[in-house]
This record gives sequence, structure tokens and C-alpha cells, in this order.
Amino acid sequence: AIFPETSSPQPRAPETLRPTVQSCIDEGERLFTGAGLFYGHGTDNAADEALWLVFHQLGLDFASDQSILGRTVSDLEQRQIRRLFQRRIEERLPAAYLTGEAWFAGYPFSVNPAVLVPRSPIGALIANGFQPWLTTEPRAILDLCTGCGCIGIATALLHPGARVTLSDLSPQAIAVARQNIARHRLGDRVVAIASDGFERLAGRRFDLIVCNPPYVNARDLAAMPAEYWAEPELALASGEDGLDFTRRLLREAADYLTDSGVLIAEVGNCWLDLEAAFPGVAFLWLELQYGGEGVFVMTRQELLALSQ
Repeated sequence: AIFPETSSPQPRAPETLRPTVQSCIDEGERLFTGAGLFYGHGTDNAADEALWLVFHQLGLDFASDQSILGRTVSDLEQRQIRRLFQRRIEERLPAAYLTGEAWFAGYPFSVNPAVLVPRSPIGALIANGFQPWLTTEPRAILDLCTGCGCIGIATALLHPGARVTLSDLSPQAIAVARQNIARHRLGDRVVAIASDGFERLAGRRFDLIVCNPPYVNARDLAAMPAEYWAEPELALASGEDGLDFTRRLLREAADYLTDSGVLIAEVGNCWLDLEAAFPGVAFLWLELQYGGEGVFVMTRQELLALSQ
């Protein structure tokens, strides 16, 4: 154990030496750095990861004034925080799975190991209303491969006149997406459907399809840090070159778009492989406000041209 139990009570520290929120964060940072953890599921460094877990355990508001860092921590609270630290290190679980929550596009979402931890750069496009690619306010939107529903729900919150469908192959993911629909009180215009791609969406047309599909190739999958193995492989792996689902998406998406509809999809660092697989296609790769790569946009007409 990282924090071994003692067989006898320890003397109580003087009040001036009581642990504080800041000292707990500092302790977590030291432990996480020493353990060689990987970050990339909401934070990118040990200090922020420790802060996230400490604030969660103490029920603190992330918008709190800096003075909150001087708040003293009880013995019980310190033990609870240390148990979280221990799980983070020993189980290599992303912090979001330990807290049950992640933030995306400015909104909180419930998460568990049935879904990926939200981190798509598509979040920056949502905030901008997918401009300039949406020429009119969308009435029907599909979030394909939705996971916890974060992309579709955040989009629905910013387009109050749109009806949004969340779709995923995994029934367990759909259960989480439905929790988030209820959490954001969107049950009147957002639905979640378990579907293998477009299989259960026959006859529907959408003004916007957004898709963050599995796109990790076999080489990268084998080399992933342990934290990624805590996530569902179904949501990551997509064949030898990572493009199995994306090929299907490009073949089928046009049938589910309105005449002026657009597809926005993410393939991450497989974007070069996608260009090599479709040498005659001039993919439009989007510049992403907060970093990231491999997000493209295609109109229905461009998708139809692929099959000609």
C-alpha cells in the first residue's frame, strides 16, 4: 500500500500543522510523479490530476477563490483522499472514472469505464456552432458513436431548436448517455439508440452528423499506456490501420444527410492513413482552437462523389 495502516494511533499534529487542501494536492503531485502516471484524460500533469481528485473528494467548487487552498483537512478526509490517490496509482484508472464525472465543452457529464473519457477536440467546434459549415440552424442532429453522449448533448444545449439522436453500438454506453440526457433535462428532444452504425436509423435524415468513432490502429493500441486500457477497447480499436469504421462511415453517411447536410468526423493521428486510403479525395482538415488533429468536414455532395 502507498499509505500503510499503522497499528497504533499517531499523536495529533498541532493545529498549525494540520494538512490543508494545498498540502494534499502537493502530496498527490509527488506521488503521481514518482509513480510515472500517464495523463491525457482531462489533465496533462500531476498537479492538476491531484487537484481534481482532492476537490472531488472534498466536494469543493472548481470556481472557488484561491483561499480555499488553505482550508484544513480532517483526518478522515485525508484518509479518503489518500485512498483515491492509491487507486489512481495502483489501478491506473483515469481520474474521471474515480470521480464518475468529466467536463466537456463547458458541461459536466457522468462517466464510467463503459465509455471513453470525453476529450475530443470537436468540443471547440461545438462552441462555435460548427460555423461556417452549417449554413442554417440544424433541426436534426446525429451524434454517431456517442459514448457518454457528450458531443450530442453539448450540441443540443447550444442549438435549442434541434432534435438530437445519440447512437452507439454498446448498450452499456447508451445507458450512460441516457443518464446524461436526464442530467441535462433534455429528454424532450434528445434520444439515445443502441445501433451498429446506421443500422437502426433507416429512413432518418440529419442536417449534421458528428462522429468520433474508434480509430486507433493496431500498432498504437499495443503501445498505449495503462490508463487507456481502462477504457473500452470497442471505442478505441478499428482494425489494422484504425480506419475500419471510418471507411464504412464514408460509404454510408450520405444516405442519412439532408441535401445541405454535413458530416464532421474525427480520426486523430490516422489522418495521413485516411488520405492514403482515399488518394483522390481532398479532405478538409479543420484548424482546432485548443489543439488536436484529424477532424474533417464533408458535405453530402462530396460523400456521394466518393461512390462514383
